[in-house]
Amino acid sequence: MTDDEILLGLALTVVLATGSQILASRLRLPALIILLPVGFAAGAMTDVIHPDKLLGPAFSDLVSLSVAVILYDAGQGLDLRKLAGHTRGIVGRLLAYGVLLTFLVVATVSPAMFDMPLRVAAMLGVILVVSGPTVVGPLLDFVRPTDKVRRILIWEGTLTDPIGGILGALTFHAIATTHQVDIGRGYQLGQFGLSLLVGLVGGAAGTALLWFTLRTLRLGETLGTLAQLATVIAVSAGCDIVRDDTGLIAAIVTGLAVANIRGFDMPARRPFFETLVQLIIGLLFVSISSTVTPASLVPVLLPALALIVMLVLVVRPLVAFAATARSGLGRGERIFIGWMDPRGIVAAATASTFSASLVQRGESGAAKILPVTFLVIVGTVLLYSLTAAPMARRLGVVKPAGTRILLVGGEAWVVDLGRALRSAGLDVLMWAGLDEERERIKATGLDLAKGDLLATAINPGARLEGVTAVFLATDDDDFNALASVVMQDNVEGPVYRVGPPHDSHGVVAPYTGGDILFGRSLVRHVLAERYEQGARFVVQPASAPLPPEQETLFVVRADQRLVPVTERQETVLQEGDTVVLLGAVPPAGGQ
Repeated sequence: MTDDEILLGLALTVVLATGSQILASRLRLPALIILLPVGFAAGAMTDVIHPDKLLGPAFSDLVSLSVAVILYDAGQGLDLRKLAGHTRGIVGRLLAYGVLLTFLVVATVSPAMFDMPLRVAAMLGVILVVSGPTVVGPLLDFVRPTDKVRRILIWEGTLTDPIGGILGALTFHAIATTHQVDIGRGYQLGQFGLSLLVGLVGGAAGTALLWFTLRTLRLGETLGTLAQLATVIAVSAGCDIVRDDTGLIAAIVTGLAVANIRGFDMPARRPFFETLVQLIIGLLFVSISSTVTPASLVPVLLPALALIVMLVLVVRPLVAFAATARSGLGRGERIFIGWMDPRGIVAAATASTFSASLVQRGESGAAKILPVTFLVIVGTVLLYSLTAAPMARRLGVVKPAGTRILLVGGEAWVVDLGRALRSAGLDVLMWAGLDEERERIKATGLDLAKGDLLATAINPGARLEGVTAVFLATDDDDFNALASVVMQDNVEGPVYRVGPPHDSHGVVAPYTGGDILFGRSLVRHVLAERYEQGARFVVQPASAPLPPEQETLFVVRADQRLVPVTERQETVLQEGDTVVLLGAVPPAGGQ
């Protein structure tokens, strides 16, 4: 290729990867549904986008390092404290049963279906055991299942990737060195254990490096992000040099450690790192799918569709029902887990790497691995994307449409507001920092969040599970302003704060954006003063006449959605609504 063709190919790959993700976000679809067909079409219609021509032999190594960065980011979103009790057992069984049964079924049926030898079928079986957070996460964000189900599927999807990568490397080496696959030999189990050990040692080294850079040197957001990126790449590459594909384990172990070891001085938000991961995902999918040719798909199309049916309707339900037996999960939750197993980036990456190497070695049928994997990825993602939401609704595992509020603050008026919202039929969770305030909340019977909830909320990648709106109403206006910015990306819904005094000289609050609750007239100190003077919160149907000198604070829709009155948002009352009002100050003391 000429220099101009290389530049055009690189630019076109970046543009297609970015444009596909923008289009997917506008259509509210998993990006994979757009990325794979776009990459496939670009590869078929042009000669400049093929990664083998653009990057040559270095492409497979770049894919490995890129996947390591993705898995490190996924590991940072996993809280080990939530992998406890039944959840730990379910995830462990899903991994064990899923890997074993998927491998055995695919390896058994593929020789007859795709006319390939058993050793190549074994390679395909190992590739198809993986799922992945890059596919499962966006699907679950769209479906919004219960937190328990989401947690199980995210953990399974994240942990299965490095397992599949190691098994793929072991199977590849067994084929390359002995021209057969003997899964019963203790030698192979020993090799797996050795790979696991190398990955764990690499993860420990990565954790130590990040502790030094982030905790000891206390690097800021920009340099801290660069330190993370450099550490993950260095550790992953080092492990892969020692032993193939162990870098994936090192990456996810490092991410888990950073997320779960107390003391890491992580940046509260990581826009650069998050953007980088999104770009890597797009580039990988476009690049890998561009290597699949239409001619390679035609011979395997019908058998691949039959394999998809087998994986979706037989293998996954059997794995899910066996893994969730006597687990305490409901029937609907067990069925939905059995209806969620899409393939993603690691399957595509391992298929691209191992199939190319096997083709170069002259293995019969190896050229079919990538097109079959491509069709399985497209088929499973498309099927689950179209059916997961209606299936979840039918099974009753979708989160309720109503609002679960996190009300932050412990002053008397804030606690009384929480009681009023609860009396309106809403699910209210409160948090306060001082022991006196926490005791006041407990005395009212309101749900009190754990003491470290706010620390969890500002962790990168963390989610406030089940919380759909946050109202910040502490007596520290600067805290409310900062928290409203930091928590915005970790909550499914909006984050609001009460307004500071108009003449405030706070460090942050007067200059920070964000929607202000109740507008500029009912700022925090005004609410507190009126409450001390005897004003109380009133809950009544919207159809009832509005008492004089009372102000509307919230509107509760008939479906239990909460709509606050804010500086930017006007509320229009509808039939069946309930309103939460701040009553007038009584003329002679409290009520």
